[in-house]
Amino acid sequence: MAFNKEFLDFLMDSGALKFGDFVTKSGRNTPFFINTGIFSSGPELLRLSEFYADRIHESFGKDFDVLFGPAYKGIPLAVSVCMQLYSKYGTFVRYCSNRKEVKDHGDKGILLGGPIKNGDRVLIIEDVTTAGTSIEETVPIIRAQGEVQIIGLCISVDREERGKGDKSALEEISEKYGFSAVSIIRMREAVSHLSSMEKDGERLISDELLSRIDEYYEKYGVENGRK
Repeated sequence: MAFNKEFLDFLMDSGALKFGDFVTKSGRNTPFFINTGIFSSGPELLRLSEFYADRIHESFGKDFDVLFGPAYKGIPLAVSVCMQLYSKYGTFVRYCSNRKEVKDHGDKGILLGGPIKNGDRVLIIEDVTTAGTSIEETVPIIRAQGEVQIIGLCISVDREERGKGDKSALEEISEKYGFSAVSIIRMREAVSHLSSMEKDGERLISDELLSRIDEYYEKYGVENGRK
């Protein structure tokens, strides 16, 4: 996979990729954080969905039926990327997402969007995956809908760190559930690129920040990144 500098610039210019002190959903203290939920305007979502659509088309082609975005960040992702796949590639798929609470009136149930039916091939879309926690919640919801096949997962940034064992979170997901997991860019290549860049006379990643990132990867990283 070639390095996607345009996507990295998009994340940095918008503030979706930040450096500082953060805590991930899995409870890890991290010096960087990716949040595609920050994109809220039409132009931003249009551009974000194009990056996702390009990566999905490259990795999975048109051979799937449903694009599933876990609540809540995955909902606008699934909707906008579904539209982009049709507009740019002529790929006709339904979007589907889950609710955090089961609806007990009207269109009852845990899902919204297009239904998942027997025989469907489902692709999951998310912003990031750190330790695979959200996927553990999502896969049972999808598989409970019938005889379906989950063909893969597409995320924005591969954080390139261990999941629950010694392998990367994406490798663990692939091995545990039997489907491919891909990202638009990888965090280590992003750090490598940004560490040589300056803005207003200051380096985007200082020596102190770079040292903290190195320490983080010593604790949670996978050797040489994900293959």
